[in-house]
Amino acid sequence: GRNPKVGTLHRMSFHPDGFPLFLTFDLDAETMWTARDPNNANRPILMSQGAYGWKVGIWRILDLLDRYGIKSTFFVPGLVMEQRPQVVEALLTRGHEIAHHSWSHAWIVNLTPEQEREEMEKGIEIIRRMTGRAPRGWRSPAAEFSPITMDLLVENGFDYSSNFFDDDSPYIHSHKGQKTKLVELPFRWVLDDAPFFQYSIILPGRTLQAPSAALEAWTLEFDTLYAEDRMMMLGMHPQLIGQPSRLKLLEGIIEHALKHPRVVIGRCDELVEAMRPGLDAAAS
Repeated sequence: GRNPKVGTLHRMSFHPDGFPLFLTFDLDAETMWTARDPNNANRPILMSQGAYGWKVGIWRILDLLDRYGIKSTFFVPGLVMEQRPQVVEALLTRGHEIAHHSWSHAWIVNLTPEQEREEMEKGIEIIRRMTGRAPRGWRSPAAEFSPITMDLLVENGFDYSSNFFDDDSPYIHSHKGQKTKLVELPFRWVLDDAPFFQYSIILPGRTLQAPSAALEAWTLEFDTLYAEDRMMMLGMHPQLIGQPSRLKLLEGIIEHALKHPRVVIGRCDELVEAMRPGLDAAAS
């Protein structure tokens, strides 16, 4: 049967100018591998797979976004920012948002509360120091939250989270019985490039798929979400989507989206602020 929520979405007016499409990138680089096992730092071929993200992939992505006049959000671990300041400079110069993606990409479920707080605080500090302002958004490494993660997000005044898989529309979090200002921009694994493309000899059960498979999935997702007047959040990794054939996939979904008149592609922080009045009204 018909989802009763669909009929109310347009009246909620999440974004005053149309349908929000978020093209976001997790620049994990080598931390994608060292966070799994610190000993991977001694495996130069594994490290080179991560290095592709900052050496090659990110520059293809930035040039593509420039061609379409798109400003986007990059979730960057603090350690990557420290090691690759030239990438941070390029992101800022080209008008993109840098959001919080932990310090070392350590998986939260393996951390003590003290370690998780340290990861959060070190990441905030380096973003503030290198960009001139505190981060406004958070994406967890490996899509995990601990019992204290939401406490940390509220304490540190984050404006948005892009982590949960429970909706196709943005919403405002409540925490401990209180409404917060934290807007959730949900996504799902089908909207992530890793399940399609992340292959390595140390990752069991992973098979490479053709870019056409992801383009088909993302196009069908877009068409349904657009018709229902929701939103679409793509999460991608420069070491994956920045490879030649996959960049054509990214361009393909941009081209498909721009054929539709109400699509707005932009930075998470800016779109969240534009959507906030409608979300506040819907939550009240």
